[in-house]
This record gives sequence, structure tokens and C-alpha cells, in this order.
Amino acid sequence: MGPQIRRTLVHVQKTFEEGGRVVETPTTLVAALAIVKNPWFGHGFVENLRDEIRDSAPVIGKLLTEMILDQTGDALEGYGKASVVGMGGEIEHAQALTHTLWFGNQYRDAVNAKSYLAFTNTRGAAGCPLMIPLMDKDDGGRRSHYQTIHMNVPDAPADDEIIVALGASIGGHPHHRIGNRYIDLEEMGRDVDNPAGVEA
Repeated sequence: MGPQIRRTLVHVQKTFEEGGRVVETPTTLVAALAIVKNPWFGHGFVENLRDEIRDSAPVIGKLLTEMILDQTGDALEGYGKASVVGMGGEIEHAQALTHTLWFGNQYRDAVNAKSYLAFTNTRGAAGCPLMIPLMDKDDGGRRSHYQTIHMNVPDAPADDEIIVALGASIGGHPHHRIGNRYIDLEEMGRDVDNPAGVEA
């Protein structure tokens, strides 16, 4: 049957000044959202969510990816995802539509990404905050691209809905000057594959 989509939205923001200084190359953040009916709403505790995941996630993932790329084209550098389930659903319902390769690989494949998709999954009422964390699509340790898109939708999610979102950036956060993760690891004498220095 596929997802029941009530509305899609695109949010674009550009930062021209930060910290009292002009941003020479303005950072662009883009969010693409779909407000969909929760396919598990009203069915009690559903033991296996996979049928609805296979039915809906690829469609939503492809749609949102196309919406993002319409804004960024090949200039996309950072990416992430998020979902918010209405108060009548479970957190697992929000996770189900985003924590599946049927959803995420639509985006990864389209932008040839190497890193994982940073994420948030929450439950809330209409107008609650939606936060989409971003990271460099190719390098998870590149802190210049650790950013967060903050927004809300005044009338969503309803109790029987889920907001599913993808985020993207063109450029890193303004005036980045905290260094990359690899500098810390080198200074601390730690390894990329074992940053906490846990002994086997």
C-alpha cells in the first residue's frame, strides 16, 4: 500500500554572520520532511514491524532524498536524519522508518556517502522540537561538519503520525576552530579504532 503522506516540507537556512563576523562562504542547511500516518497506530503492541518498514521506508527515503538534492545538487557535504512519532505511537515506530537500510541507503547511495547517518528519534506532540544532527558524509571525524538543524512543525506530528526527516549541509559550521577528532587522538596517543584506549 505504501506510506500515507499528509504533507512534505523543505526548510532552507543560510548563515551569513556568526559571532560578530561575516561568514565568507555562507553555510546552507537543508531539511526535507514528510508527515506520514503511523502504520502501527491503533494496532496495539505489534511484534514484527518489518512488513510496514519494507512497504514504506524505501518510498519515504527516495522522496526525501530527491527533495534534498533538488536544493543541494552535488554540493552536499553533511547529512543526517531524524524522526518524531506522535504521542499515540512508540519510539520504536519512529526508529522503524529511519533505522533501516531500506530508508537510509536511498540517501547514502545517491550521495556516495561513506559515513553513517547521524540521527535522533523522539516522541512528541504537535509543534515539538525536531533536531537533525549532521556530520560529514565521507568523514565522521571531521568536526567542521558537526551541525544540527533545529525546527518544528506547528501541527505535526498528530497522535497518529510520524515526521520523517533528512538533513543536509553545504559547508561546515561557521568559523570552525576546534580541530578535528584526529588531532585529539594523536595528542592523546590513542588509535582511531580504539579512541577510549580500552585494553583487550
